Amino acid sequence: MLKSAAAALHGKKSNIFQGLRLLHKMSEQDLAAVPSVDIDPTGIFKYILIKVTGKETTDGVEPSKLIVRGYGDCEWHADIYERTQKICKGGALDTECLGGGRIEHNPEKKYMKVYGHSTGYGRADHSESKRVLLTKYKDYEIETSDEGY
Repeated sequence: MLKSAAAALHGKKSNIFQGLRLLHKMSEQDLAAVPSVDIDPTGIFKYILIKVTGKETTDGVEPSKLIVRGYGDCEWHADIYERTQKICKGGALDTECLGGGRIEHNPEKKYMKVYGHSTGYGRADHSESKRVLLTKYKDYEIETSDEGY
C-alpha cells in the first residue's frame, strides 16, 4: 500500500509524501528502539524467540529483527509473549513468536545454556537465539541443546 501511494506521488511536492517518509522513519526508529535481548540476570527461566516487524516501507520492504525475551516471573511462554506484545504494539510494531525453550544463565561463569521447547509455541531455533544473545553477551560461552523441557 505504501509503495503504491509513494509511486503515485513520486516527483510531486506533497505533504502526504512527506508524511509517508516520516512514517517510514518512525517505523525504523521504533524497531531500532526495541532491545535485541531482555532476559533475567541470573537463573533458569523460560524464553521465547520473537520476530519484530516494522511497517512496510515505501519500497515495499518490511524491516524486521529477531529478539530474545526470558523472564523467571512468567509461568508460561505465552506470558512472556503477551508482555512483549504490549510493548511492541505501543510502537506500532508487529510480533511473531517463533518458538521457545529455557535459558540457564550463570553470570559468574559467563555461561548460558539455551535448550528445550515451548509446549504452546514449539521449539525455537536455539542457534538463532544464541546469535541474538551474543549481541549482548559477547564474552559468554553459550551452549545450545534440543534436549530437555
